[in-house]
Amino acid sequence: MSRPRRRGRDIHGVLLLDKSLGLSSNDALQKVKRLYNANRAGHTGALDPLATGMLPLCLGEATKFSRFLLDSDKRYRVIARMGQRTDTSDAEGQIISERPVTFSAAELENALESFRGETQQIPSMYSALKYQGRKLYEYAREGIEVPRESRNITVYELQFIRWEGNEVELEIHCSKGTYIRTIVDDLGEKLGCGAHVTFLRRLQVATYPFERMVTMEQLHALVAQAEAEGIEPRLLLDPLLLPMDSPCEDFPEVNLLPVVAGYVKQGQPVQASGAPLSGLVRMTEGEERKFIGVGEIDDQGRVAPKRLVVEYPE
Repeated sequence: MSRPRRRGRDIHGVLLLDKSLGLSSNDALQKVKRLYNANRAGHTGALDPLATGMLPLCLGEATKFSRFLLDSDKRYRVIARMGQRTDTSDAEGQIISERPVTFSAAELENALESFRGETQQIPSMYSALKYQGRKLYEYAREGIEVPRESRNITVYELQFIRWEGNEVELEIHCSKGTYIRTIVDDLGEKLGCGAHVTFLRRLQVATYPFERMVTMEQLHALVAQAEAEGIEPRLLLDPLLLPMDSPCEDFPEVNLLPVVAGYVKQGQPVQASGAPLSGLVRMTEGEERKFIGVGEIDDQGRVAPKRLVVEYPE
């Protein structure tokens, strides 16, 4: 019996989308998937519709490695409205309290200092984390509050940008799983006035360059340009993609001889010279250093395949 033919083309790589305000991450993903006519696509951690900025979208075989971006650091620019607390901790929610803004510059700096470094954070009820199989925001919309465990987070850098009137602007470099809206809500409570997010922009994911981001408008403009020039849109769109192994480019590389790589592709762990003692590695093959997947050092010091590229583009 023949296998069903997949829709779309085999295109592999990572697009750094500059997500616009009001667009959900899934809607952005589906739009890009259609523009590229890709047979597979996935994002690397949702951005709220209120948020803008870097949303790495993985196409084709790159989707296998998107989870490594979920574990990466992020950098954000955020504006907090002081004096008003909302039930969602952002501007889309209902105001639940209003208090005067009376803190001093010194009190603000002391409060900000308490968020730097390793801390504990209790996620918002309006997050996508799950409790008993349902997302927290689904409970929240029904007026139900469920228990949430505090989580370890790290704020590597919390930079004060400005304070004008009731607005405080910050730049935050943080570990995975950090909720910026929760930091803002907690900051407002520490200062006794309440606060919520009115602007949130993700500037960076992992080490991806800010300059490589493209907007949906730019993508549509390239498609229109291709149609006007009578060429395939892929000729203008595909060069925007970063390599499929870019989500794991910081892993140590283990270069395998083709004969050894053959065993790895069959799912077998192998001994490899130069491999680290533990952890994840980026596996390449031969003198061309063709990326073949991600491996992990097992308890016998061998490189064991973890995620393999099946359809490498020629």
